[in-house]
Amino acid sequence: MGSISSQTQRRRHMLEVTKKSIISGKTNTMELDISQEQLDRWESVDKQLIQVAFPNLSSSEREFLMTGITPTEWNDTFGDDDDHDA
Repeated sequence: MGSISSQTQRRRHMLEVTKKSIISGKTNTMELDISQEQLDRWESVDKQLIQVAFPNLSSSEREFLMTGITPTEWNDTFGDDDDHDA
């Protein structure tokens, strides 16, 4: 009989999300490690704080979800910010 590993692997959900940038008006797409269910729940009327809803995403990925701004667009507009990881 084979042994069962006691470690649990985190299941990854890669979802392509498309948003319109509030800076340029350009439509951008980013692949994020979230499920459609998580996104739907966050976009619902009872919206959670984004850092609570998506603790595994980087600040740049969360910014994209809220504003459609990509890391490149952020850096081109505001400069390279250490607090805003690309």
